[in-house]
Amino acid sequence: MTTDSLLNATALLDFHDPVIRSLIAGRGWETMAEFEKIGAVYHFVRDDIAFGYNRADDIPASEVLSDGYGQCNTKGTLLMALLRAVGVRCRLHGFTIHKGLQRGVVPELVFPIAPDEILHSWVEVEYNGSWVNLEGFILDKAFLSSLQTPFPTAQSLCGYGAGTDCIDAPAIDWTGADTYIQKTGIVQDFGIFEDPDAFYMAHEQSFGLVRGVLYRHIIRHWMNARVRALRSGRLKPRKSVTHIHSETPNAA
Repeated sequence: MTTDSLLNATALLDFHDPVIRSLIAGRGWETMAEFEKIGAVYHFVRDDIAFGYNRADDIPASEVLSDGYGQCNTKGTLLMALLRAVGVRCRLHGFTIHKGLQRGVVPELVFPIAPDEILHSWVEVEYNGSWVNLEGFILDKAFLSSLQTPFPTAQSLCGYGAGTDCIDAPAIDWTGADTYIQKTGIVQDFGIFEDPDAFYMAHEQSFGLVRGVLYRHIIRHWMNARVRALRSGRLKPRKSVTHIHSETPNAA
């Protein structure tokens, strides 16, 4: 453990796991310059880890890597673990997003019972002496492309896992600047946390017992099937899906 808390491993940021260490060594990330290092890790999490729904938010990075898919919170945990493992300081910024952002992914049959606000987070990485917000890693490019086809012009979209003012050209690539893909759906700003462990100690998704069991064992599998169908083109996004915009807090 280092003396720098923003480089430490935690129970969730378990980057000493042998599979994570093997991945890092195999990709050669540790030997890269800082800009390329951050970009390589970021694009791996964005595209090699598919958009999808894990059993819970508070699972360790090694489990996210094993699943091969994740959403904002779980992909963020993996991103943080990999960044810290290669010596890049990072932290978490916690929020909630409006459930309308998930419309089209959450089946309409169960959408009414979904919580109005969904726990959300992005990763803040230190680069060139400043903090850069990273959220654009949530949707893999193949899934995002399936949303861009029916929405080809520079228009806003809040649905199908996206919350952006410009669905055809969102800021999702690492350039040293902020990246976003769900920002316009934000409702509450919970502030900054050193690690996801601290965030989930303070906040948890309020499903309730019955909805929690349904989500883990039935609903998330249904959602993942819809995501796969959208990604493959077997299910087409509908333009009628809601365009809900919340007042976005100043997260600078």
